[in-house]
Amino acid sequence: MEAGDDRKLLVASPEEELLAHVAADLLEEPELNIGEMPFRVDDVTSLAPDVGEPGTRGTIETGTGLLVRIPPWRCDEYGIDHPGGDTAVFWRPEHSMAPLRKQLEDNLDQKHDRFAHDHLPGPSDVDGDLFDGYELLKTFAVPLTVTEGQEMTYVLSKWKFEYTVRDDHHRRHLNLALDCGLGERNSLGLGFMNVTEKTQPY
Repeated sequence: MEAGDDRKLLVASPEEELLAHVAADLLEEPELNIGEMPFRVDDVTSLAPDVGEPGTRGTIETGTGLLVRIPPWRCDEYGIDHPGGDTAVFWRPEHSMAPLRKQLEDNLDQKHDRFAHDHLPGPSDVDGDLFDGYELLKTFAVPLTVTEGQEMTYVLSKWKFEYTVRDDHHRRHLNLALDCGLGERNSLGLGFMNVTEKTQPY
């Protein structure tokens, strides 16, 4: 990056009021610092990503690495060797897709419980998988500052997910994943996704 470069900063949240406050603050005070780098905000635009109405087919790609950890009490269930203690194991391709799907669904259930109305079913309350297809693009390890003065190395993965919207509940679950991110540590910017293809039903 060099001085004068243009960049786009995306701020995602399921809480529209929070996003409105962020936008208002940036319009009032357009200077934004990321670490030691000062930026000036020229424009603020709202986006409303949506996977589409029931019957829509599409592809979602992870824009940032996806963090999936398997808790130690689930390792035996998936035949994963655990090193001992209470540390979770980072998902890797050799662990198969079952633990990845389960952890993604459980994590999205937690977000659904936090942000959706109580009477609406969560991802694990309905039949069918969240995605039709999973294409692993790569796995990689990256050091991240998790709190001030504390750095940890995480094993992340990047994906293409194919989907077909089954009904309004499935649409809501997929859109929640777009708003909140998938997997863990979304507050660090991990697990955020973009709809890269979308074909509406005829």
